[in-house]
Amino acid sequence: MLAGCSQKLEHRGYIPKPGAFDQINTGMSKMEVEGILGTPSTTASVQYKGDSYYYISSTTVDKAFLTEETNREVIAIRFDEGGQVKSFGQYGLEDGRVVELNGNQSPVHGEDNSIISMMLRSSKGTRTGPMLGGKL
Repeated sequence: MLAGCSQKLEHRGYIPKPGAFDQINTGMSKMEVEGILGTPSTTASVQYKGDSYYYISSTTVDKAFLTEETNREVIAIRFDEGGQVKSFGQYGLEDGRVVELNGNQSPVHGEDNSIISMMLRSSKGTRTGPMLGGKL
């Protein structure tokens, strides 16, 4: 097998310690959670109703020129206003929803499909300035 065609396995983000998630319980403080799971990948606050910690890990496989995500784990810890664990969960790829960020449609510069341009295009015979050649 050629080296350029070999698969490359990559782990990114949080690497969970075996059994760490099982040690989390409701009522624990943020410090206790961080002592068990470590620093979160990201955090969120929602209108003073408590914070959330997210521990995110991803496993990808590179094959030739394609990268495929084979596994994703998200540990979500939600805290109440007092900083105590309110709820927690562990989620994988099967729990998520794929959001298509690329609509496979390239923008065409100069194409304007607004209501104003359609109205102007429909008004045949209207005179315009010198930049548009006197025609619409």
